[in-house]
Amino acid sequence: MNASKVPQRRALPAWVYQHPEMTRLEIERVLRPSWQIACHVNSIPNAGDFLTVDLGPDSVIVLRDRAGDVRAFHNACRHRGARLLDDAGHCPGLIVCPYHGWSYQYDGRLSGVPLRESFPGFARDELALKPVHVDSLLGLVFICVAAERPAPLMETWGGLVDELVPYGIERMQPLGPIGVEHWEVDWKIAMDNYLESYHVPIGHPGLNRLAVPDYEDQRGVPGVARGIGWLRETPSPRWSERAYQTLLARTPINLPDDLCRSWRFYSGLPNLGMDLYPEQMDFFQILPRGAGRCSIRYALFGHPDDRREIRVLRRLGARINAAVNGEDRWLCERVQRGLASSSYQPGPLSALEKWMFEFHDLLEHAIPEIRQPQPPAHFSEPSSRAP
Repeated sequence: MNASKVPQRRALPAWVYQHPEMTRLEIERVLRPSWQIACHVNSIPNAGDFLTVDLGPDSVIVLRDRAGDVRAFHNACRHRGARLLDDAGHCPGLIVCPYHGWSYQYDGRLSGVPLRESFPGFARDELALKPVHVDSLLGLVFICVAAERPAPLMETWGGLVDELVPYGIERMQPLGPIGVEHWEVDWKIAMDNYLESYHVPIGHPGLNRLAVPDYEDQRGVPGVARGIGWLRETPSPRWSERAYQTLLARTPINLPDDLCRSWRFYSGLPNLGMDLYPEQMDFFQILPRGAGRCSIRYALFGHPDDRREIRVLRRLGARINAAVNGEDRWLCERVQRGLASSSYQPGPLSALEKWMFEFHDLLEHAIPEIRQPQPPAHFSEPSSRAP
């Protein structure tokens, strides 16, 4: 096809990145029905270990039961809805509501109710915690709060799973607790940013010194994309980057040579990023925190390895990536502020931003109004940021 005949793709209208009704619909129609990453199986190794994941108005408990299985439940007591657990930790024996003391087994069954005789016609079996769908991908645990279970992750990731197998992700251990950052950026801006490498040479000078942008090394299946940054052989002029290059070249790592010479980046729509390095990996999940704001959950994992060289490599890699993350945050916040300009009109998108096309199509399929130049009349006016 003649390139001049290909329709020009354009960015989304500014209002969709700062309207509370959009945020509400995105949670309801895009995020709730999708698989959302929760943790690694080794983040909750023992019976009673748990963590919580918040998705809009929903909160979910992810917990290891006595049989060793990972379960998930809505984080709400069946009595009057009080939140049961916070953050991450260990439940010794039972999940106990802090309000009235209702208690639940690790499998969700209601166990005890103080002053049970005061409840006429009480039906214990009907008051178990509400379950949430669970699936896993190479040791990573995902949840879905919608009534309908999505297609299995192994099916949706398709042939890209084969690329991940050599890393042995399922045998990795957490290198620290799951962290959270709050950005003054709409979640879609942050996801747009991760889905394209067009900005790397300008926006990430350190990353560009270290690795070749992945323009020619991309691959995808519906909903999932991968890019490869090949590590440069030319020593970087910056100490931390040069030290990483030098140490990586002389440290034996149990991976095929091509994986030892590259950083690999996987995106899973609607809001997942996974970065794989020779010495460690991370995931991050971008969640709306109201119109124009988001929270980013992130965690690092690696194989148990006490060698000093690996510890130093991980510190150097984390230092380099902290700089990249700070640059992304700064760039995304500039976009958020710029979209407020009365002069803004959606600009043309480069072919190098092609994975954004699929993301925007997903959003448009769920919320057809997204391409309208102004908020439709039936959307409530954005009087304030949604909580």
